[in-house]
Amino acid sequence: GMAASEEGPEAPTQRLDIARGLENVPVSAWPPGAEPEPFQYTPDHVAGPGADIDPTQITFPGCVCLQTCLPGICSCLRHAENYDDNSCLIGTGSEGGCAKPVFECNILCRCSDHCRNRVVQQGLRFQLQVFKTEKKGWGLRTLEFIPKGRFVCEYAGEVLGYSEVQRRIQLQTIQDPNYIIAVREHVYSGQVIETFVDPAYIGNIGRFLNHSCEPNLLMIPVRIDSMVPKLALFAAKDILPEEELSYDYSGRFLNLMDSEDKERLDQGKIRKPCYCGARLCAAFLPYDSSLYCPLEKSNIS
Repeated sequence: GMAASEEGPEAPTQRLDIARGLENVPVSAWPPGAEPEPFQYTPDHVAGPGADIDPTQITFPGCVCLQTCLPGICSCLRHAENYDDNSCLIGTGSEGGCAKPVFECNILCRCSDHCRNRVVQQGLRFQLQVFKTEKKGWGLRTLEFIPKGRFVCEYAGEVLGYSEVQRRIQLQTIQDPNYIIAVREHVYSGQVIETFVDPAYIGNIGRFLNHSCEPNLLMIPVRIDSMVPKLALFAAKDILPEEELSYDYSGRFLNLMDSEDKERLDQGKIRKPCYCGARLCAAFLPYDSSLYCPLEKSNIS
């Protein structure tokens, strides 16, 4: 069921809702009385400085399916079904090779709201809790069992242009947390689609997710209304109650990387230690040197 255990410190014992009533399920905080630094909550992406596309704008046409949306018939299902009968993402195993983008039915589609190709857009479904960790600041955990393949939450925030990303990074010190994520999708033509999201000032609970070298979440770009993808996090394995939720900041988890991606990562000098505690921990957090180019040049004496 959806109810969290009433025993132990993990049970929500206060009325504070980190999500400010904007999610299906309230998000509690632990310990009681503690609250993360203030930020503006949004369950969805918002257009930030330099964004090429307004993520709230509907640009995709809808399918004309009146009953069941099936691959080869539904215009939203390009190749195969995205989800099974239990709303679990198909192909989350390591045998998949790399994560494939997902297109869901949208608001213009003629299929019903109960269409099985509508999962991420249904929002939060599990009881989650923001909590204070020992070494990693705030983190996010689940208060109930989450089966492998189920959608957990988005990583939502301001969608930025590249120059704005560089400007914000230049203003950061090594002590500041870096919430900016760069998602690069390789398409058939050899082009790379880049999406930059920063939930530091405007964001959702995804901003509290910590990195792990052996994570339990997988990030998948999911498009619903426009080309701006929702950065959806799915359970990569069965997740137990009270377990911390985490994903691989580098995107390497269950994804193949080309030489250009490898060159972007781990080339920088500003390295933060990793406290994920995984058996195969890399000791440092992933680092995308391409975003720090202006900063590095300004430091050359």
